[in-house]
Amino acid sequence: MAQQKSEKTVEDKLLALHNLQEVVTKIDQIRTQRGELPLEVQDLEDDIAGLATRIEKYDKEIALLEARIKEFKHQIEENSAVIAKYKEQQNNVSNNREFDYLSKEIEYKDLEVQFADKKIKAATAEIAHKQEEVAAAKSTFDDKQEILNQKKAELEAIISETKAEEERLMGEAQGIESTIDDDRLLNAFKRIRSNARNGLAVVAIDRDACGGCFSRIPAQRQLDIRSRKKGIVCEFCGRILVDPDLGKSEAELEAEKAAEKPAKKTTRKRAASKEE
Repeated sequence: MAQQKSEKTVEDKLLALHNLQEVVTKIDQIRTQRGELPLEVQDLEDDIAGLATRIEKYDKEIALLEARIKEFKHQIEENSAVIAKYKEQQNNVSNNREFDYLSKEIEYKDLEVQFADKKIKAATAEIAHKQEEVAAAKSTFDDKQEILNQKKAELEAIISETKAEEERLMGEAQGIESTIDDDRLLNAFKRIRSNARNGLAVVAIDRDACGGCFSRIPAQRQLDIRSRKKGIVCEFCGRILVDPDLGKSEAELEAEKAAEKPAKKTTRKRAASKEE
């Protein structure tokens, strides 16, 4: 008969969460080394994409204006040819009525030529303005592209230096997560961590206070935490509270006790010398 898998104690689960917190904190520290570079790179890429769209828009508008100028010039050529034709006909009219009719047609066509010429000048001025905008946008584009290349190189250098360590830690974190057979607890850890500004979801008691928000913890509650028999969260910040000695080996605890003893003796000697 197959042996049943032993159920993990509360202490085992708290220790796993504590270890997971230590690993993900190291990952956070690695990513913090990158500083604001990822955001700066993203902002620059967004700016460059916006400039490229703006330049493309200006180029289309300039092309449209140039097409309109071409059309206006064609109208001027046609109207000029008609004017020349009417002027020639004026030399061969047989009466004043025909002459006056041709004069009005010439005047009308001349107005159309003037109107087209005015439109050409306005479109030419608008093209010049848009070309200035394009030149300025391209200059900004080139500057930002150069800065982006520098920032990307810096970011890639940092990532390459820490990539192996980050991947190792991420694998370690996944391994610890797989040992936590309590989905509700693991999801709570992730939720608390995502809401915490410093990414700390599990904190130890530090000087009788929460290691996350530094709110004072009552003595009885501290005893409950140190007993490691149930999961307790800070009533102020919601972080999971653990015994500061959780995860420490017996050798580490003995070393800490040994380090504390000389300090106590020194304090007693000073007190005795004061009494004398």
